[in-house]
Amino acid sequence: MLVEQNGYYISTNKELLNREVIYNFLDKDSYWANEIPYEYIDRFIKGSFCFGVYKGNPEESDPTQVGFARVVSDGVTFAYLADVFILPEYRKQGLSKWLMEVIMGYEKLSTVRTFMLKTRDAHNLYRKYGFEVIDNSKNRFMAILKDNLYRNLKKIKE
Repeated sequence: MLVEQNGYYISTNKELLNREVIYNFLDKDSYWANEIPYEYIDRFIKGSFCFGVYKGNPEESDPTQVGFARVVSDGVTFAYLADVFILPEYRKQGLSKWLMEVIMGYEKLSTVRTFMLKTRDAHNLYRKYGFEVIDNSKNRFMAILKDNLYRNLKKIKE
């Protein structure tokens, strides 16, 4: 899938993904995946629907990646949105909203019944696309949360 708008494009082609850009943002600039081991990047790309946001012409052989998101899903009933970001220098242009529109309209996720995500500070963005806080889930949802897993793994290796 390829969608173009205002000098940017979004692609689901995993071969275009710049693993260094993804790793550097998640490891250094994210609150949810800082200190993630580099080798996890390829693993989660392989197991996800990935959406790269790029500046420029899709015909260029070495695109400039400015954003990313991935959806972990069976493609039928369940999906988990993760690692959504636009690099700081490209924000305030509507790219995150456009990325969410593309993800939510992605045909391969159209039958998903339960679509989840976890956020600390972007509730207003995700509400625009139908996400709601699930505190009123009638005790249906359960989870195991390991928020400091990468940091703890790093300490064990040292």
